[in-house]
Amino acid sequence: MTAQWRMIGILACTQIISWGSMFYGFSVIAPEIERETGWSSALVFGAYSWSLLAAGVAATPVGMLLDRYGGRSIMSIGSVVSAIGLFALGMSKTPATYIVAWTIIGLAMSLTLYEAAFATINRRFALQGRKAISMLTLFAGFASTVFWPLTQVLDTSLGWRDTYLLYGAFHLVICLPLHMLLGKEQVRQISRQNAHRGHTLFEAIRHPAFWKLAIAFAANVLVFSALSVHLLPLLQELGHSAELAVMMAMLIGPMQVAGRVLERTVGRNCIPQAVGIFCFATLPAALTVIVLFGEQAWAVAAFCVIYGLSNGIITIVRGTLPQALFGSENYGSIAGAMAAPALLAKAAGPVVAALIMGRQSDPSIILSILLGVAVLSLVVYLLAIREPVELKLGIASLPTPGATSPVASKEHESGL
Repeated sequence: MTAQWRMIGILACTQIISWGSMFYGFSVIAPEIERETGWSSALVFGAYSWSLLAAGVAATPVGMLLDRYGGRSIMSIGSVVSAIGLFALGMSKTPATYIVAWTIIGLAMSLTLYEAAFATINRRFALQGRKAISMLTLFAGFASTVFWPLTQVLDTSLGWRDTYLLYGAFHLVICLPLHMLLGKEQVRQISRQNAHRGHTLFEAIRHPAFWKLAIAFAANVLVFSALSVHLLPLLQELGHSAELAVMMAMLIGPMQVAGRVLERTVGRNCIPQAVGIFCFATLPAALTVIVLFGEQAWAVAAFCVIYGLSNGIITIVRGTLPQALFGSENYGSIAGAMAAPALLAKAAGPVVAALIMGRQSDPSIILSILLGVAVLSLVVYLLAIREPVELKLGIASLPTPGATSPVASKEHESGL
């Protein structure tokens, strides 16, 4: 077994458990939390949104820690923090302890989810990290497929509190040992004659391309997060039955996986910037279809297919583009800083959409607004990738994205 496959296997298992227990499972359990505790929906869902905000705030410092200490140490600590947060959630009796538990889980998300896994991969494999990231997202894309039904069964048989206690145990018994098996990463060093050092975080955030990309990703994620919560009611307001809405929405998950397969096969030789154009362009295309023809079943199906493809591939772009533009040397801190606005947008998306829908009963209004945000994300992204990214401290510019050094080309032969 190659080093890449070993790391992919470890991270695939831990990503499925981490996403499933801390992210996807909540949508199944939330109604039961409301029924048992009597707390308002605003509190139950608001604390969850707060955890995403906490993850966004922690993203940059966690990225710095990943650059300094590596994924083995930081993700192992993340497994312990995840367990503490889930144990606290399962035992929470008051709104205050409930919010504290979700705050801890938010920190755990920044320590264990995709951004941490991508930083671990890029730290170990540098120029060859993209292939490992593609494969990881392909396997981890099944987290919802596994944990939605699993959470439903456990919630029915054990109750929501014991379900979260069991999930906390998963992190200690399964994820922690696996993360400790990652081994100590060593960034592949390439001869100074054949490569240039990457940007520091300070150099990256001074570059206009960094902020344009951060805005583009944040706008894109805001649309996805809003639709992830409100898509089913919007489809019903467009005149479709609940059964049809659910059946159509079920297309999204498989299409996310299909998109990652396409990136891994058809798009394997494309640079991340080109793959990103596809993702950012297809989202407004999907929304245009449903805005214009949303009352037709074929349009809903087309929307779910295109939307799923875009959402599946953009996860890979978020993991590979920072390395392509700013280098591998400080990938964790740069990618974490770039991801922070997107995590904040993920938390804000459902709330903003709910406020608009509360004021405007016509579903075409919110869909048109989301279309405008999607178009904005595409425009800003296109402007970002036009920016020449180079160091201006007396050091030669970075290699053209997609280009590899002679040493890296030789290393490619032993990759995936």
